[in-house]
Amino acid sequence: MKLIKAIIRPEKVDDVVDALEKAGYPSFTKIDVVGRGKQGGIKIGEIFYNELPKTLLLIGVNDDEVTEVVEIIKSNAYTGNFGDGKIFIQPLEEAYTIRTGAKGL
Repeated sequence: MKLIKAIIRPEKVDDVVDALEKAGYPSFTKIDVVGRGKQGGIKIGEIFYNELPKTLLLIGVNDDEVTEVVEIIKSNAYTGNFGDGKIFIQPLEEAYTIRTGAKGL
């Protein structure tokens, strides 16, 4: 199992979530966050934005589903501009459903 952490533009969240659901991945956690990339913020006119609003999606998937989910996120979060986001993949040792106690995704 893997945990996919995708930091994306807030205005692209609905596109990503709709595409994931259509492909059979309806489960996720969504968190509003702020941050900046390696460019260290952005200057628009006279205003410098040190931190920008982003959305963090957390998605647990089986190992064989990682490539498909990453491609869905990349293609639906893409604008071609700085700040499109980042995707991190981490091992996920175990998962449990609290209501049933079932182990696994």
